[in-house]
Amino acid sequence: MRVLEEDLFPSTPGKVKIERAGAMNRQLHRCFASTSTMFLWALFLVAMTASYLSFQSFVDTSSKYFAASWGGLHWERQIRASAVPRRPPGSAAGAGMSVLVTGAAGFVGTHCSLALRRRGDGVVGVDNFNAYYDPSLKKARRALLASHGVFVVEGDINDGRLLAKLFDVVPFTHVLHLAAQAGVRYAMENPASYVHSNVAGLVTLLEACKDADPQPAIVWASSSSVYGLNDKVPFSERDRTDQPASLYAATKKAGEEITHTYNHIYGLSITGLRFFTVYGPWGRPDMAYFSFTRNILQGKPITVYRGKDHVDLARDFTYIDDIVKGCLASLETAGKSTGTGGKKRGPAPYRIFNLGNTSPVTVPNLVSILEKHLRVKAKKNVVEMPGNGDVPFTHANISLAREQLGYKPTTNLDVGLKKFVKWYLSYYGYTRGGSKNSRQ
Repeated sequence: MRVLEEDLFPSTPGKVKIERAGAMNRQLHRCFASTSTMFLWALFLVAMTASYLSFQSFVDTSSKYFAASWGGLHWERQIRASAVPRRPPGSAAGAGMSVLVTGAAGFVGTHCSLALRRRGDGVVGVDNFNAYYDPSLKKARRALLASHGVFVVEGDINDGRLLAKLFDVVPFTHVLHLAAQAGVRYAMENPASYVHSNVAGLVTLLEACKDADPQPAIVWASSSSVYGLNDKVPFSERDRTDQPASLYAATKKAGEEITHTYNHIYGLSITGLRFFTVYGPWGRPDMAYFSFTRNILQGKPITVYRGKDHVDLARDFTYIDDIVKGCLASLETAGKSTGTGGKKRGPAPYRIFNLGNTSPVTVPNLVSILEKHLRVKAKKNVVEMPGNGDVPFTHANISLAREQLGYKPTTNLDVGLKKFVKWYLSYYGYTRGGSKNSRQ
């Protein structure tokens, strides 16, 4: 008990207070020591977290950089080589242009790029290879262009960095802007894609052009769809275009207003081309003549729309070679842009032309011509035209293009469809009568 009592009650006066104070000091010391250790650990963890986030950001940035389909010295050399004009010195056609073609792997873009290259102009293409229709067809077009020395960059016209880089690498003399979200009916399914490509993409391209030094002259694809509900025929550039019948038409009309603004403020030379139902080899699978051909060969029924009061729909079908001639003539006659450093130095040309065939053909007649060249009878479902943005007829007045561009279409629908069918049967591996199919 004594030992226990001595342990509990010390015999020296004040000893309890002193030992209690020492114990408190030791506890405080341990507390501060542990707090300092925790603080150091916290700093360490913060530092590690910051390092990880920085590293992750670096990895993300690096992966995006390395995943990009453009950039680098080899890429720049390819761009420059493709952009160099190859016309012989002193040729009657002049020194040659250096043209940036957007939508180069598209239908019209491929044909225009080939025509420019064949006559000795420098051509660089841009295309995003989207899945609106089979991307393999676009990649096949790109391979065709590559075989003729035309380099196509995989990228989006909404990518301002890409466009700025292209203009930094090459002082393009002209831009042929054909990239767009096409199709009237698809706008009801995916309206945002039309604003993204046809409005936002156009503005991004125009911004790059107005900042370029030198500023290029611009030729771009508007559409006959801008005539909308206009019932005065043939359609003239002077006719009203303020009643679009589809979102696609509205975005193309918006494009005409936007390009006019950039011409007025920044001195960009602008030529807008209103295409009328372009068809031909390497065409778009969403077009009626293309889908009709596919379904006829596969023995599937085709849907033929008919207007009010059982009136047949009619289109001013224009063969691709005629459209190409109009595009190249527009590039050749485009006056120079007048701005430098984003500032206008004087007035620049602003033009709009119809490019059509001037000979509308009814859809039933189109089907009959296809049946003749395919040697297969179509299974037809004739239905009333739904309210999906289509118009009952189109008919181009081309007098202005004939006068200022020397534009003169020479291919009628019978001849043009014969050429298309020949290409289709070859590309998709059919024999006449639809006995073989290797691509579809």
